[in-house]
Amino acid sequence: MVFILDVDGVLTDGKFFCTEEGKAMKAFGPDDNDAISLLRPYIEVHFVTGDRKGFNITKKRVVDDMQGKLDLVSTIKRVDWIKETWPLDRVIYMGDGIFDHYVFNQVAYSIAPANADEYARSVASFVTKRSGGDRAVAEAVLHVLEKFFEAYNRCQLPQTTVKLSGEWTV
Repeated sequence: MVFILDVDGVLTDGKFFCTEEGKAMKAFGPDDNDAISLLRPYIEVHFVTGDRKGFNITKKRVVDDMQGKLDLVSTIKRVDWIKETWPLDRVIYMGDGIFDHYVFNQVAYSIAPANADEYARSVASFVTKRSGGDRAVAEAVLHVLEKFFEAYNRCQLPQTTVKLSGEWTV
């Protein structure tokens, strides 16, 4: 199985901060990377963005900081792109946009953040209580763990064999 996450509006709040030179920043939410660390032992995690002009900003966060796999794929070509690599019945997809319902209707399981496009929310398998960029991914990860794998034990620290993104040493 694979968990594919759209970036803008899911990992971020969906806003672009622009200057005369172009896109300058995106706001990524807290806790999402830590939660993804809990999921990686169970499932492949892959990120996708349709934001060509802001790709370098996304790459810095997703690839360089989070050590994630990232592809630039048009929002209207997602189903075709997924089919090239994974069987649709083995895909969990999280998206928020006006075209994501097309993906939701094809994959095994779909997740939308609370502030996703209305139609995407209406056809999603699960809708988070939180918005994109505000721990929606962390909420989705805990849901995926509980539904498909092993529920996260909130009373116990994760196993030492899991490399958490928030780990650091003195």
